[in-house]
Amino acid sequence: MARRLDLREMPPSERHPKIHAAFDDLEPGETLTIVNDHDPKPLFYEFEAERDGFDAENYRSERRGSDEFVAKLPKQA
Repeated sequence: MARRLDLREMPPSERHPKIHAAFDDLEPGETLTIVNDHDPKPLFYEFEAERDGFDAENYRSERRGSDEFVAKLPKQA
């Protein structure tokens, strides 16, 4: 099961707590997909440093438009 969050309409102050909660709800081997209005690279560094179970090697991010970035944050199996 994959989970998807579209954060573009969410206030910035609510985004990271929501992302962390959704990641915590994943089972090992599942992936959280986020849609954001900016490059989520700082989130990658945050997860890499702070989140046990984050599979940094399989993280993917893609720019799909001027205000659409899609990132996949996998949880280790």
